[in-house]
Amino acid sequence: MRIIPAIDIIEGKCVRLSKGDYSTKKVYNEDPLEVAMTFEAHGVRYLHLVDLDGARSSHIVNHKVLERISSGTNLRVDFGGGLKTDEDLQIAFNSGAVQVTGGSIALKDRETFGRWIATYGPEKIILGADAREEKIAVNGWQEGSDENLIPFIQEYMRKGICYVICTDIARDGMLEGPAFDLYRKILRKTAGPETAVRPSGVEDKKPGDLNLIASGGISAVDDLYKLKSIGCEGAIIGKAIYENRISLKELEDFILTA
Repeated sequence: MRIIPAIDIIEGKCVRLSKGDYSTKKVYNEDPLEVAMTFEAHGVRYLHLVDLDGARSSHIVNHKVLERISSGTNLRVDFGGGLKTDEDLQIAFNSGAVQVTGGSIALKDRETFGRWIATYGPEKIILGADAREEKIAVNGWQEGSDENLIPFIQEYMRKGICYVICTDIARDGMLEGPAFDLYRKILRKTAGPETAVRPSGVEDKKPGDLNLIASGGISAVDDLYKLKSIGCEGAIIGKAIYENRISLKELEDFILTA
């Protein structure tokens, strides 16, 4: 299972929110590149970079941060937040993103998001399927919908999607444990016989149609082993690192041994 630390950006700074609420913003570091370099020094190879200003503004904002991290480290960065147009997507890729995540656009502009999948391939486009009570939420989680989570994922799997980041919003930033039952349910409902696609440089292919990346609520290393055991392909970790609930040494050991 891949370990994918998260860096969330507001006004160029590394922050964390609770349950996606911007009023709970806490700044952890003024320099996201410094944070990314620290992750890399402890064996991390992947990074989840979220442009929270972009998510709220509905267009890419913090691409210069992406550019600095991509040029200053060897981390393979997936980037999300505010990607709504072909121009936004090009800026993200030109700034160094290896993959991009689309959430709001996947719900509100299915034609464009489907075209992105067809044009760039499923190894580069991640579906952001974040939910509250199994209903999709968008626009930085500020807006709910009536869209059911699992049928939404299944719809995009039929269009070729094989990477999904799923956050149970109620657990995000709360350090109360991931949504294990939800992830089991998703994997059970989307199971298939084919080998999942991986982007270049990602090893250890596993059976199944879906590479499910868990996000939200991770609070201890034991959570990582449990997510791995139920079949998650990756785990995004944020607040648990910044609040020292999981040390970088523990992450390093997990990466080396799991």
